[in-house]
Amino acid sequence: MTANAVVSPIPNQGPAPGEGAIATMVRLVRDSFAVVEPQSDKVAAYFYATLFAIAPATRELFPVNMQVQRSRLLRALVHVVQMVDRPDELLPFLRQLGRDHRKFGVVANHYEAVGMALLAGVKQYARDAWTDEVERAWAEAYTIMARAMLDAASGDDSPAWWNGTVVERHRLTKDLAIVRVQPDHVVPHEPGQYVSVEVPQRPRMWRYFTPATAPRDDGLLEFHIRGVETGWVSRSIVTHGELGDVWRIGPPMGRLRVDRDTGRDVLMIAGGTGVAPMRAMIDHLAQWGENPRVQLFFGGRVRADLYDLENLQTLAASNPWLKIVPVLETESKMAAVERGTLADVVTRYGAWANHDVLVSGSPGMVRSTVSRMLVAGTALDRITYDPFTVD
Repeated sequence: MTANAVVSPIPNQGPAPGEGAIATMVRLVRDSFAVVEPQSDKVAAYFYATLFAIAPATRELFPVNMQVQRSRLLRALVHVVQMVDRPDELLPFLRQLGRDHRKFGVVANHYEAVGMALLAGVKQYARDAWTDEVERAWAEAYTIMARAMLDAASGDDSPAWWNGTVVERHRLTKDLAIVRVQPDHVVPHEPGQYVSVEVPQRPRMWRYFTPATAPRDDGLLEFHIRGVETGWVSRSIVTHGELGDVWRIGPPMGRLRVDRDTGRDVLMIAGGTGVAPMRAMIDHLAQWGENPRVQLFFGGRVRADLYDLENLQTLAASNPWLKIVPVLETESKMAAVERGTLADVVTRYGAWANHDVLVSGSPGMVRSTVSRMLVAGTALDRITYDPFTVD
């Protein structure tokens, strides 16, 4: 099977499908994706092999080591498939993604090659589940995605990235560092949003990290970086980063935010360095005397994972609307701590029906927590999390 055997998704073809057609498209895309998801690593490898065969120039847009890049593609696919019938949430995400992709040097001609490679990869592993109707559904879905991303990229006149210099670096443990970066110009992010970063030690390996404080007048950004075992970029920052390093910082992305006007209280759930966006939003809320009640469950496997607990408790002491609940999976002499996983502990309290729920942490932690909350009765439209938050 070659890429030419697949319907070519053209980003600007025809009008968008109607509501009934979208429902059919969503069903077909989800059903066929469910077939290939157990072989998702093979799908990703096939996708990139096809892309580089039909558009060799795109190889220069990616790092030499493609292992992590493949997993990021899969997370993007899963996120889009899950949201394809929720355009109010999906389209802002795709527009952010389109603006963000300018940093790679992506141009309009690349989108058709990417679409052909994507359909080829799904077709290869969907086998008998792949029909002409399924192929058209995937082509239509990709067209919607590509159109939104292209429109956003072409309509954005802000920089594709900002340069920033590392001005402070504090290594808290062998695998955890706090890094402060001073951009040449203020990066226009909102509290809770994340940015992509390229560091000199790992060229072309862009990774997503979240500023841990509210936006400042001087533009200074604070990042909490844990060097995960398979994290090429995070480990290089923690172990080899230096003062004076110049980072490239991509456009801000993400949906985590506190809406002070809903009248609802807020439940924040954070694992490890996933506390960074929560801390930024709390830092931002602290400028007001009155806020929704905010309860933050801050969890980890061992006590060292709760590295920012004292700072958060200090904030809570001076802000009566804020409550911090530490959670540990292992035994500890620490007092006033809940025992278990974050999913275990949070769902003990029920469905949190009157709260807006924000979740941040590793992909596994986010998946298990959201799944358990849905089973416990929490409404999906009350839960917000971002797909790209780890190395």
